[in-house]
Amino acid sequence: MQLLANVILPVFLVIGFGYVARWRKLITDDQVDGVVWFAQTFAIPCLLFTAIARLDLGQEFDWRLLISFYAGALISFALGFFGARFLFSRDWEDCVAIGFVALFSNSVLLGLPIMERAYGPDSLAPNYAIIAVHSPICYAVGITTMELIRNRGGRLRDTARHVLVAMFRNALVIAIGLGFIVNLTGLPMPDVANQALDMMVRAALPVALFSLGGVLYRYRPEGDFRTIGYVVCLSLIAHPLITYGLARAFGLSTEALRSAVVTAAMAPGVNAYVFANLYGRAKRVAASSVLIGTAGVMITGWVWLQILP
Repeated sequence: MQLLANVILPVFLVIGFGYVARWRKLITDDQVDGVVWFAQTFAIPCLLFTAIARLDLGQEFDWRLLISFYAGALISFALGFFGARFLFSRDWEDCVAIGFVALFSNSVLLGLPIMERAYGPDSLAPNYAIIAVHSPICYAVGITTMELIRNRGGRLRDTARHVLVAMFRNALVIAIGLGFIVNLTGLPMPDVANQALDMMVRAALPVALFSLGGVLYRYRPEGDFRTIGYVVCLSLIAHPLITYGLARAFGLSTEALRSAVVTAAMAPGVNAYVFANLYGRAKRVAASSVLIGTAGVMITGWVWLQILP
């Protein structure tokens, strides 16, 4: 529990700084929106680009590991999507954003440090295999579903065009694609470019978390407690439980089992709010789920670490 507190509390405090700054009127809503725009348009794309560009893709990618994790993620997305519609009567576009919250685990900000502190730095190879395709898969699912919903009733060709345009106009997806190009081609990056990227990367997570705190003040969970509780339970309980069952059924190694379940057991990531903000849908649910889920990991994460071998 102490290890989890040491990892999670700093994250929670940075979010809290943003919340208090907006609450005490040290910043305005327009300023918060500006910080969010900087984070999702520049800083986080730089983080994703450098992570993919520098990742050792030659590491072994175990299909059983990826299926165990992503089957759990997709089932959680479906449960969030249909639950939002039939349990909470949200409109279909809200349902996509709510499903995305259940889909997108905080694999980097929480998953990596918790895994490293619990099992050591040599345990992270399976985590990186999951992270390498995490954003591309999640954003492909989220954007495709959202565009299908928004263009329902239209021609399939037009819908496909809308999906492709949305995908390739998304700064996060573009950054991931460019990262893979640099990685696979071995294209050398000038030192000055690497240094500039590193500066942006160092700003990405603190800025995203601080701005999330400011957003939380605006989108407090008034009237959405049941929806927020539902999606947090999907993230912290359903996703890791499905992943654990599949990993055991596939006979994954102990190391891969740990990485898959710990990553699946993480709270919704900041990108869950980024996605909701991009489409202007279910932003209160997304922002509050990130905050409440992150706090909940203090308990559920400790439970999963006790269960894992």
